[in-house]
Amino acid sequence: MHRSVVSCIVVALGALCFTANAATFRFDSDPFAGTTALTTPGRQVVAGESFISFSIPNDVFSLESTVFGVGGSVNFVNALASNLPSTGVNVVVLQTFDNDNNTGSPFAAGNAADLIADKINTPGPGFFIYFNQGLDLPRLVYSTDLSENTADLKILARMLNLTGQSGRDAVPTFTGANFAVTTTVPEPSSFLTFAAVGLIGTFFHRLRKVSVRG
Repeated sequence: MHRSVVSCIVVALGALCFTANAATFRFDSDPFAGTTALTTPGRQVVAGESFISFSIPNDVFSLESTVFGVGGSVNFVNALASNLPSTGVNVVVLQTFDNDNNTGSPFAAGNAADLIADKINTPGPGFFIYFNQGLDLPRLVYSTDLSENTADLKILARMLNLTGQSGRDAVPTFTGANFAVTTTVPEPSSFLTFAAVGLIGTFFHRLRKVSVRG
């Protein structure tokens, strides 16, 4: 077994980790931090996404389950809006590129979320990739509830290398292997820190009991 050396660069909302042939775009920070999206009535769409280059054959979006409230596994579908299932998914790649066949009203994140919500009827947070007409590229979006057409949305990333017709052609090639749901555990040093704090607390507790008895 060969061990790969992995390097990481901090990016918005998370980190980019890469080996010689692949990159992992990790999102593990509160997507709505510093905003009032969750307390403002109606759907709020929060931008401020990472600008990335994503290789569909090689790269992975890593999504922290404890931050986004999703389960421990990827339940994936890549389809036209009309073919989306009603339940059982938390990651959607949307092959529908317009909702009204009107280029004067460019297809954006809210339009894509509405198409998804029209089909999915099981409440729950999730993610979707759609092709933004105005920007002419795909974006990765987090939804607080894929089944709800008023759910708040956070744009996580835009894929700068997948533009134009070649970008549209690339959308159906996304697979479940491009996504991972992860759960972070404390580093070993953190466990040692927690243990040390516990020992110190026990020591002072015993010392206090001795002092009281004296």
